[in-house]
Amino acid sequence: MSRFTLLLGGDLVRTRALDAAIAQTRVIAVDSGMMHASALGLEPELWVGDFDSVDDALLTSHDRVPRRVYPPEKDKTDGELAIAIAVEAGASSLLLAGAFGGERPDHMFLHFTQALALCNEGLDVTLTSGTQEGIPLSLGRRHVFEYPQGMMFSILAFSELSGLTVENAKWPLDAVEVPFGSSLTLSNVVDGQLAVTLERGRALLVAHLPADKDH
Repeated sequence: MSRFTLLLGGDLVRTRALDAAIAQTRVIAVDSGMMHASALGLEPELWVGDFDSVDDALLTSHDRVPRRVYPPEKDKTDGELAIAIAVEAGASSLLLAGAFGGERPDHMFLHFTQALALCNEGLDVTLTSGTQEGIPLSLGRRHVFEYPQGMMFSILAFSELSGLTVENAKWPLDAVEVPFGSSLTLSNVVDGQLAVTLERGRALLVAHLPADKDH
């Protein structure tokens, strides 16, 4: 099994933590996500997409990278196709870099729901922009996070939630029910070693990561 990084077309800020997360992973660029490769000092092993949002300069600067080209009119996004390629190649974990922001909020929403679906299938998935990190919550598992004191985080609910426990936070929760559409789980703050457990529902923890101190 292998660890893969997919370079998506959203926002991405290079940090030491991001470099460490990408290290020793296999890298696939997804359409315009190739724009992040140079900034990260990477040369992906594959470039996937319909190339409808890639300019000539980007094509020329990465002309040695093998490409898998798809027609613009298709039933799956370039990101979904790249995920399928990584899974077929034996991916055990996926880092979706550039999953936040960008010009297409619909694609960002899809990245979130894809991460939840992949988590449900047993894959380890992390979404990142370098300054934000998204972690799908596996049901029945006590997730423990090594986040710094005072860091802000939210839990985004994609359904009603049951049995949500949040430990070591400014506003802890103990096996609560959260109605769909509630803002109860937004804008919390780490206070110790954060731990989160969810018994039923679909949710994504989003952490607002600290910037590198020398930036």
